[in-house]
Amino acid sequence: MTATAPRFGPSLIRRPHAAVAHLAALISLLFGLVLACASPASAHAALTGSDPQDGAVVATAPREVTLTFSEQIAVSDDSIRVLDPAGKRADEGAPRDLTTGGAVRYGVQLHSGLPDGTYTVAWQAVSADSHPVSGAFTFSVGAPSDTTVALPSNSAGGGLVGALYGIARYVAYAGFILLAGGSAFVLACWQRGAGARPLQRLVVRGWVTLTAATLAMLLLRSPYTGSGKLADAFDLAGLQAVLDTKPGAALVSRLLLLGASALFIAVLFGAYAKREDEKEKKDLTFGLATGGTVIAAGIAGTWALAEHASTGIQPGIAMPVDVLHLLAVAAWLGGLAALLVALYRTPDITSAAVRRFSRMAFGSVLVLTATGLYQSWRQVGSWSALTGTRYGQLLLLKVGLVAVLVGVAWISRRWTGRLAEDAGSGTTADPAALSATKETAETEEETDVAGPAASDVAPEETVDPERAAQLSRQRAALTATKERRARDADPDRSGLRRSVLVETGIAAVLLIVTTILTSTEPGRTEEEEARGSTTSAPAPVTGGQVNLTLPFDTGGRNGKGTVRLDISPGRTGANSVHLWIDGADERPMDVPEVKLALTLESKDIGPLPVVPDHLTEGHWTASGVQIPMAGEWTVAVTVRTSDIDQTTIDKNVKIG
Repeated sequence: MTATAPRFGPSLIRRPHAAVAHLAALISLLFGLVLACASPASAHAALTGSDPQDGAVVATAPREVTLTFSEQIAVSDDSIRVLDPAGKRADEGAPRDLTTGGAVRYGVQLHSGLPDGTYTVAWQAVSADSHPVSGAFTFSVGAPSDTTVALPSNSAGGGLVGALYGIARYVAYAGFILLAGGSAFVLACWQRGAGARPLQRLVVRGWVTLTAATLAMLLLRSPYTGSGKLADAFDLAGLQAVLDTKPGAALVSRLLLLGASALFIAVLFGAYAKREDEKEKKDLTFGLATGGTVIAAGIAGTWALAEHASTGIQPGIAMPVDVLHLLAVAAWLGGLAALLVALYRTPDITSAAVRRFSRMAFGSVLVLTATGLYQSWRQVGSWSALTGTRYGQLLLLKVGLVAVLVGVAWISRRWTGRLAEDAGSGTTADPAALSATKETAETEEETDVAGPAASDVAPEETVDPERAAQLSRQRAALTATKERRARDADPDRSGLRRSVLVETGIAAVLLIVTTILTSTEPGRTEEEEARGSTTSAPAPVTGGQVNLTLPFDTGGRNGKGTVRLDISPGRTGANSVHLWIDGADERPMDVPEVKLALTLESKDIGPLPVVPDHLTEGHWTASGVQIPMAGEWTVAVTVRTSDIDQTTIDKNVKIG
C-alpha cells in the first residue's frame, strides 16, 4: 500500500530527532513567554464587604473593624492592621473570628479615644484554595485628612518568590502528567514498552521533575504566603508553620506518595519488564495497574485537597471530580508524550499499541468533557462570567484548544487505521522505498565495515578482542540505522509521527493554559467581589437629592401640618439639609422646636442627631451633615408645637 502523508516539511522526515528538539524549543519559548507576561496569582478569596466601608466617613470612631470574605481564609496575628494618619497601629492586635452562618468575617478591635482623621486598613491572609490574598482601604472619622500611610502596590504572592513558586507549579503538573500518563501507556497500551529505554527515561524524568517541584514548593511556601523574601525559604520556624496548614499537609502527602511511586517504577521497569511467563505477567499487570491507579489518584488528590475544588460550593463532589479530571488529563496528554517518544525512539511499536492508546485517549476525552462541564458550572456560574471575567475567557481558550487537539487526534486515528491495514495486508511501506533504503544501508555497511578499516584487520585467529568488539558495535549501529531508515520510509508511520508531534505541541500549550486557570480567580468569585464592592463602596457620583413630605399631628391646638425635607446632594459624605413646615392652611408655620435623626439599622449606625438652624418663617437648614455610608436610612423628624405637644414621624429612604 502506498500513501501520501501530509507534509510538514522534508526535514521532519529526514531528521525526526531534530523535529522533537524543535518542538521542545517551541514549548520552552511558549512557557517562558507565559511566565514573563503572567501577573501574580489572582486572589481566590474576595473581600466582599467591610465595616466601616471603603471611603466611608463616620461620626465617631468605631470600636472594631470587620472584614467579610467570599470563602474561608487562614489568618495570623498581623493579618489585619489598622493604621492612623501618622502610620501608627490603631488596633489591639490579633483578629477575631466572627464567622456566623455562611458569612466569613474577621475583625480587630480598635484603641479607644481615636482622634478624627483618615485610617488605613491593610490585610493579608491565605485563601482556602492555598493562594495568598491581600488588600487595603481607608475610612475616615469625623472628616477625611492627610495620611502618611501609602497603600501597598504589590499584591501577595508576587515578586521573585511568587515567580519561582509559579514555575514550580507548572513543572509539578508536567511531571505528574509524564509520570502517570507514561506508566498508563506502558500498562494499558504497550506492555513490551516496559523494556524500552526511551519510555523508561520519560517516566523516571517525570518522577524526578514532580519530586523536585514538590520540594521547591514546600520550601517556598512560607515566603510565598508571608514575607516574600527568598532567604526565608530555609527558615525552620516558617517551614514548621507551613506543615501545620492544609497546603503543607498536601505537599508532604504528595512526597510520601512519590516514595511509593518510586517502588512502583522499580517493579514496572524491573521485574515486570523481564517477566516472560504470560500468566504471571497478566497477574502482575493487574496488580501494577491497581496499585498505580491508587497512587496516581492519591497524588491527584493532593491538588484537589488544597486548591479550587476544596472550597466554594459542593466541595464533597468537586474534589473527586477534580481527581478524575486530573487523571484523565494525565492519561491523555502523558500517554500522548509516551506515544511520541515511542514513535521516534523505538523501532518495534506496533499499530495495535497505537490503536489501544487511541481508545484510551477517547475514554479520557469523555471523562474530561463530563468533569469539565461540572467544573465550569461550579467555577463560572453564569454566562456573563464566562465572557466577562479572565477565568471565563481562559476557559473558552482551553475549550478551543481541546477542540483543535481532538481534531488533530482524529487525523492521527486515520493514520493508525492505515497502519493497521498495512499490517493486515503484510506490507509496511512502499517496496521501492524499502529496496532503495536497503541498498543504501548495505552500501554504507560495506563502506564502513569492509572498507579501509577492514584491510587492516588481521586473520580471524589473531583479531584483537577490542577491535572485534568495536566491529560488533559498528555492525549493530548499522543494523539499527537500516531498520530506522526502513521504518522512516513508511509514509503511514511518518504521517502518524507528524500528527502526534502536532498533538503534543498543542497539548503543551493546553497544559500551560490549564495551569494558569488554577491560579486565576474563578469567575463566580470575581463577580461576587464586584457585586460586593459595588454595594459597599460610597457612590458620590450616583447620589441624588432626597425629597420627603411627611404629614404630622401633635394632637394639640394648631398641631397638624406637613414637613417638607430636602437632603442634598443625597450621597455619602457632607450634605446640606433644608426643612420646611407648613400648617393645615398650607402656609409656612413656625414651631418651638424641630430636629431630625438618621439611622442605618442594617449596620447598627445611629441615630445620628441633626439640629437645624432657623432661617426664616417655616424654614430651617443644616449644613455639613455627614452620611457615613450608602444604604437604606431611616429619617426621623421630631416636631414640637407646644410645651407638651410633640410627635416624631419617620420614613425610610435610600441615600447614596
